[in-house]
Amino acid sequence: MKTKAVDLLIIGAGPAGMSAAVEARNNGLSVLVLDEQPGPGGQIYRNISNTDAQRSQILGADYSHGRHLAQAFLASDVEYVAQASVWQVTDQNQVHYLHQGQSRVAQGQRLLIATGAYERPMPIPGWTLPGVMTAGAGQILLKSAAMVPAGPVVLAGCGPLLYLLAVQYLQAGISLAALVDTSRHSDVLSGLRHIPKALKGWPDLQKGLSLLATLRKAKVKHYRGATALRIEGSAQAEALSFSSGGDEYRIACNLVMLHQGVVPNTQISWSLRLQHHWQNEQLCWQAERNAWGETSTSGIFIAGDGGSIGGAMAAQAQGRIAALAIACQLGRLDSSSRDKLVKPYRKALHRYMAVRPLIDALYRPRDENRIPEDNVIVCRCEEVTAGTVRSHVRLGCLGPNQIKAFSRCGMGPCQGRQCGLTVTEIIAASGNVSASEVGYYRIRAPLKPITLKQLAQQPNKNLNQELS
Repeated sequence: MKTKAVDLLIIGAGPAGMSAAVEARNNGLSVLVLDEQPGPGGQIYRNISNTDAQRSQILGADYSHGRHLAQAFLASDVEYVAQASVWQVTDQNQVHYLHQGQSRVAQGQRLLIATGAYERPMPIPGWTLPGVMTAGAGQILLKSAAMVPAGPVVLAGCGPLLYLLAVQYLQAGISLAALVDTSRHSDVLSGLRHIPKALKGWPDLQKGLSLLATLRKAKVKHYRGATALRIEGSAQAEALSFSSGGDEYRIACNLVMLHQGVVPNTQISWSLRLQHHWQNEQLCWQAERNAWGETSTSGIFIAGDGGSIGGAMAAQAQGRIAALAIACQLGRLDSSSRDKLVKPYRKALHRYMAVRPLIDALYRPRDENRIPEDNVIVCRCEEVTAGTVRSHVRLGCLGPNQIKAFSRCGMGPCQGRQCGLTVTEIIAASGNVSASEVGYYRIRAPLKPITLKQLAQQPNKNLNQELS
């Protein structure tokens, strides 16, 4: 089996990956982009190339903005492989992936990880019941298949996506039973100090205010400062109960969508043993990067929300910046040309990131919705509860890998994506230590499921490394 070799190998065809690919190709680099989806766009611009006018209107101008980028990406002569599932990445910039049922290998002189973000888990009582899903999943169904709820829906949690989806559903004619916001008045007070800097990104602030105005005009029931969220039901979701303003509420519903922000997808960066740090403002792990996006391992870069949450426009700027750095490293640009070309992208990135500290403060997830009660399932794959995790901490387990060995927590198909952050924070809270001291799972290949037959297609010289 022949290994495909290129100057720049990119994992992910979202805003960061597409921008980096176009910029790198414009500077003479050979580029290969691998992505799981059937078309370019990532999560934010999912299915952008096939979306009709009606759905574009529902999803809004920010979504439609991605069409120009996707068109430029597809019009370039970048080599693009859709529906490619990456299951192994090495620190030598070699990527193993599945495509059309076959295992393939690609090699890059430089590697850019642009895998974006995924939703932070919200493990509250009843979150595993049928009829409960994430707001992001609801938006994916809307983007990819024009699917919307058949009846009233309750949106619960915090974060800009919750409000965006609420407005998109209203525009699609969907009835909202309620929007239950866990953000507190104290979050607003803590965010005040960030307002002067956030004004540099005033268009984003204006969009947020516009969403709130639309919800008020539609007279959507809006509860603030909600605590003690609990989804009731035996065989499926039947109601959401919570407290707000000193009163108890119970909203009957058979569909609840949860959301409390997004976090970087760090599975690949952890598997490469890159250096990470715990980012307390966003309550998640982030890979260490320099100003060009290069990580602690030379030649490996990260751009976009996979490095730090900043949104689609910031991701595009980061993709361009990383591509220029790589072009310079490979001798296609001198440093003075690189520095001249990067100026507008750095200026844009500064503007797009200006509002982020305010957003992080306003929509900081509550402890009770990240660090659940003992009877709440944490690991959905292996059905491990928070109480089980705490019991193993009392036995002496000091980190997620020991918890995994004792309970199988994190050993399921998702490889810890759904429970990793929660387990880290449960251990930290139980031991009264910081999350950075606790650490994260030791991620190993395969990152995605692969059959023995597919693995056997790999060159024999690589098998020992992949199975170790």
